[in-house]
Amino acid sequence: MHATAHLQFSAAAVLLLGLVACAFDLRTRRIPNALTFGGIAAALLYHVITGGVSGLGLSLAGLATGLALFFPLFALGGMGAGDVKLLACFGAWLGAAGALWTAMYAAMAGAGMALVVVFAQGYARQAFANIWLLLCHWRIVGIRPLPELTLERGKGPRLAYALPITVGAVVTLCLH
Repeated sequence: MHATAHLQFSAAAVLLLGLVACAFDLRTRRIPNALTFGGIAAALLYHVITGGVSGLGLSLAGLATGLALFFPLFALGGMGAGDVKLLACFGAWLGAAGALWTAMYAAMAGAGMALVVVFAQGYARQAFANIWLLLCHWRIVGIRPLPELTLERGKGPRLAYALPITVGAVVTLCLH
């Protein structure tokens, strides 16, 4: 199989996984483990079949990069585990550079979407106050979760982050 065909297959897999993840996240605020772990397993299998040990290595590097990029946000209570696993899944398909670009574009898309959500719901003043509170908390006690602002206990609007992650993947596929 030619390199272009490999990229097209990986792109199709990422787009399909992303659309399904978005549907679940928007409806239930959860991304199923069966989707992320199944996508990871499929990526590893595909890359080992088509690229051997080096293909597996590239896929594992992308998986690890995706996990490493979003895990700190999960550990601080600001992101769900499904979002971390979704980026890791995309990384398994797209490699380490693809995971990095996807995370960067997802952060930009997420910031834009978050601004739309907080302004549309009249939450902007509280959102900016929360950011200031979090920065002050980190300055005093170090970078640790602030329980009142974690996903578990926070009361503000939630963003289904599968959407910006998928947007980040699409932009990555189009530009890189």
